[in-house]
Amino acid sequence: MTDPLDTTSDRRPGGRTARIRAQVLDAVRAELAERGHEGLTVEGVATRAGVHRATVYRRWRDVGGLLVDVIAAAGEIDWQPPDTGSLRGDLTALNQEIQESLVLRPSFAVALMAASFHSEQAARAQTQLWTDRYTQCEILVERAIERGELPAQHTDARSLLIAATAPLYHQLVLLRSDPDPHLPERAAQAAVLAAAAGAFSVRREEGRERGDGQ
Repeated sequence: MTDPLDTTSDRRPGGRTARIRAQVLDAVRAELAERGHEGLTVEGVATRAGVHRATVYRRWRDVGGLLVDVIAAAGEIDWQPPDTGSLRGDLTALNQEIQESLVLRPSFAVALMAASFHSEQAARAQTQLWTDRYTQCEILVERAIERGELPAQHTDARSLLIAATAPLYHQLVLLRSDPDPHLPERAAQAAVLAAAAGAFSVRREEGRERGDGQ
């Protein structure tokens, strides 16, 4: 399955413009993962992509523009949340995808998160990416309610998803701990148990105030 935060796209339309974009974005990913935001330059990207730097400046203007387009490319991926038949299985599978992206060396996902602290453009684009991905994953909670795995009352899907995935980022990004093959399932199970106990249940009025509209 495709990492939900991956920004590579297999759906690259034909044509010279699309081909150049693909080459440039591949170069941005490689340069960012290897050199970090501090080492990311338009010149370096152009050289790696095998295109003239004037082409990069004309289309993307600067490093911020390159980062925004790399993040935007994530929205072009035909990624779907896991569907294993249970909430625990779905969250475990989701966490396994996330862990795989974070333990790669060099990790583009980690480098991109770091870059967002240096570029306001990238930060805004990444916030939108996360918002879209969480919204897309809310189907996991909806299916769980339909199966009777969660309380019938309104469950805050966003809070549940954050609780299930946060331990991965805490351990691997903040603490820089060695990968634990059991962490994806443990984090998923903890979130499921908490949700089943009503930890993420909210009143309908509260949900409407928060913009859930349910």
